[in-house]
Amino acid sequence: MIKDLPENKVKDIAIAVALEKESAESKIWYVYLINLKKEPIENVLITSKGYGEKNGEQVKTSTLRHMFPLVEEGSYKLIEPIDEQTFGLNNEYWLSFYIGKNIYDKKFIFLPESIVELNFIKLPVVNKVGVMIL
Repeated sequence: MIKDLPENKVKDIAIAVALEKESAESKIWYVYLINLKKEPIENVLITSKGYGEKNGEQVKTSTLRHMFPLVEEGSYKLIEPIDEQTFGLNNEYWLSFYIGKNIYDKKFIFLPESIVELNFIKLPVVNKVGVMIL
């Protein structure tokens, strides 16, 4: 029965969008997985996609999949670059991973226009500025 399954809550794991480089002509952004746990996570699978409305039309980006065999405690992994043009869409990252024999999953969604300077913080572990969802 579903009620008998353990409720594995994802804690101390974040997805962050960081401003990597900035010049007069452009900005370069990357998406990171940050493991703030005191233990490694294994068999990490992340799917990413963008969706929403732009200029009155429904828009969807391609779904990308990323796999990391191991993310050490207190470390991070670069997931992918992200184009500023998608900041007006929902940017969704669905994360699944194992700790021991237990599986965990969580959906992280950067809402339209949430990746803005007003929401910037100094990202832990990565040591860059950006927006983070825990």
